Amino acid sequence: MVTAIVIPIIIIYFYLISKRELQSHTEQWLALEQVYEEAIVTGKIHQINITKERFYYHRYIHIVKLTLIHNGTTTVVSKITPIVKGKVLTNDFEIGVEVRVYGNWKEGHFRFGRYDIL
Repeated sequence: MVTAIVIPIIIIYFYLISKRELQSHTEQWLALEQVYEEAIVTGKIHQINITKERFYYHRYIHIVKLTLIHNGTTTVVSKITPIVKGKVLTNDFEIGVEVRVYGNWKEGHFRFGRYDIL
């Protein structure tokens, strides 16, 4: 009699915990695209690296890393975009083109959300 009551309660409890966890990871995944524009980095594109990584179970992110050279200094900047069904990801970057990227420094890496091709 006790197991007929306790086991469904345990199953429902763990179901609610996992559902809440999935919802929080989905919100974090969608928030990756929003980057505060606190700094500007300008340079000529020397190298382009495009990868696809798993964020959480069936959630993936598209990462574009650009190596920019400006006045002899090299800066690696990255753009992280969640891969959403129905959204087309384009690559407008070409080697040798000068760009200006707007974003912020976080943990020693520069993330940008918006860019201008000069």
